[in-house]
Amino acid sequence: MRRSEVLAEESIVCLQKALNHLREIWELIGIPEDQRLQRTEVVKKHIKEEGETTILQLEKDLRTQVELMRKQKKERKQELKLLQEQDQELCEILCTPHYDIDSTSVPSLEELSQFRQHVATLRETKASRHEEFVNIKRQIILCMEELEHTPDTSFERDVVCEDEDAFCLSLENIATLQKLLRQLEMRKSQNEAVCEGLRAQIRELWDRLQIPAEEREAVATVMTGSKAKVRKALQLEVDRLEELKMQNMKKVIEAIRVELAQYWDQCFYSQEQRLAFAPYYSEDYTENLLQLHDAEIVQLRNYYEVHKELFGGVQKWEESWKLFLEFERKASDPSRFTNRGGNLLKEEKQRAKLQKTLPKLEEELKARIEMWEQEHSKAFVVNGQKFMEYVTEQWEMHRLEKERAKQERQLKNKKQTETEMLYGSTPRTPNKRRGLAPGTPGKVRKLNTTTVSNATANSSIRPVFSGTVCRSPVSRLPPSGSKPVTTSTCSGKKTPRGLKHGANKENLELNGSILSARTFKGFQI
Repeated sequence: MRRSEVLAEESIVCLQKALNHLREIWELIGIPEDQRLQRTEVVKKHIKEEGETTILQLEKDLRTQVELMRKQKKERKQELKLLQEQDQELCEILCTPHYDIDSTSVPSLEELSQFRQHVATLRETKASRHEEFVNIKRQIILCMEELEHTPDTSFERDVVCEDEDAFCLSLENIATLQKLLRQLEMRKSQNEAVCEGLRAQIRELWDRLQIPAEEREAVATVMTGSKAKVRKALQLEVDRLEELKMQNMKKVIEAIRVELAQYWDQCFYSQEQRLAFAPYYSEDYTENLLQLHDAEIVQLRNYYEVHKELFGGVQKWEESWKLFLEFERKASDPSRFTNRGGNLLKEEKQRAKLQKTLPKLEEELKARIEMWEQEHSKAFVVNGQKFMEYVTEQWEMHRLEKERAKQERQLKNKKQTETEMLYGSTPRTPNKRRGLAPGTPGKVRKLNTTTVSNATANSSIRPVFSGTVCRSPVSRLPPSGSKPVTTSTCSGKKTPRGLKHGANKENLELNGSILSARTFKGFQI
């Protein structure tokens, strides 16, 4: 028997033993019959190899799989190498540690995916930091140009002069860049502040010294910008003006005093506060006096700027209060009813509006002043007293003034009533007949049955006809034939204005009769 046959028989025996052993196991563990058939069929398929795949075909398939796996290994190794190179480059630029991965073994697909994601994150970080670096670099260059500053450190030279792609974009370098930019911007701001201060000083000296416009135009080119040469030119102009100021001491001090007076008005200084600055009234125009005025104007200017909003509110109240008083005055003027064109209605609307807004404005100012006083721990003073006390005082003065005007009107009306009761009411129209012309026959008046002719009266009574016209409260003369009525002498009473100069009583000789008469303008009784 051939050896192959022997091997085949042995294989069959072994297979039979294996199947028997499997059945014993299935029996032992209690697998049902239907599952035994399925498992036996699987064993059969493994042994039979359906599809009639030969050993050569199997070998070919395996070789193909091997080649494929070798190719995948090569590709993965190449990608790993490329990712490592990119990681190294990015890490050098960003100054970060390299990605930790075993380069000797073949990476799995998951490991490569994580590596790719890491490299992509590094690229995004690089792009973000590079953009920040370019932006900061541009600002640094602008600041250096403005300050006329030359890079004097290796880091500054790396930033300004070196290639942007060669700059290390580490967090430390970015922080150093930001710090350098802040320093330069601070220097620039300080320089701008100094230049602006010099310009303000120049304008102030121009105004005080009354420098003509042509001379100001000569330095107009340096009135903008803050470069070193501009600052130098501004300082030279200030020095020149300061020297000129010393030569025009009196003129400068008087100009400062005008400004001081304006600030006193704006800050509502009382007379005592103004008198407290004694140098204002000195006529000894020295450098020391100028320094005192300079210090005072600086202090007062700062005081006004700190309280500017409050002073603005007080000024608004003052203007509203004056307008309110003006409307109150017009409201008590009887002649306002004779106006035309709707002015009265317009004024009444404005007056009603002020009556509403004025208390509201006072409440707003009160709240703001109380808050300010709490912050500064001192009183806010207007014209030497607390503002709300000042407001209360103004309202009280207004009330007293209205009361005084009311009492005056009542007293005037009372006196007028007494006068009318005593002398009769005054005619509202003037008497058209102040006297009769000589030779003109006139009416005859009878007094105590005595006839008086106008012709005689004109020649003898005319001088006493210049008195005030009024009707006497005494009883009138009865018609002719009645009893004569006694005339009241009004003793002890106030004499009317028209009866002064000895015109109260006149003895008139008419036709041989002596008549005692009280004379009024145009009348005889």
